[in-house]
Amino acid sequence: MSGSVYKIRCPHCRHAIRVRNSVEQHPLLRSMYLQCTNVNCGATYRAGMEITHLMSPAADPNPAIELPMADAAIRRAAVERENAKQVDIDDILQDELAVE
Repeated sequence: MSGSVYKIRCPHCRHAIRVRNSVEQHPLLRSMYLQCTNVNCGATYRAGMEITHLMSPAADPNPAIELPMADAAIRRAAVERENAKQVDIDDILQDELAVE
């Protein structure tokens, strides 16, 4: 899972949690073992990550996997969240020119 960042917080002390290990239970389900990064807390947890819906169809689908398509409202909200995160290079350049 290198490069993955989970934005999960310890329910006790609210510090970040890291994934220590994960085990595939099924192609759609992983069990994860978590550890609080706060040394004064040190809580550990077991959690599950489940794939529940398709947001867009697979280009090379596995016939053994049957997932429902997320409804249009969920897909639209996901696109809007991603678009809000996008940085427009023209805006950055204009901001830099305004500072000079």
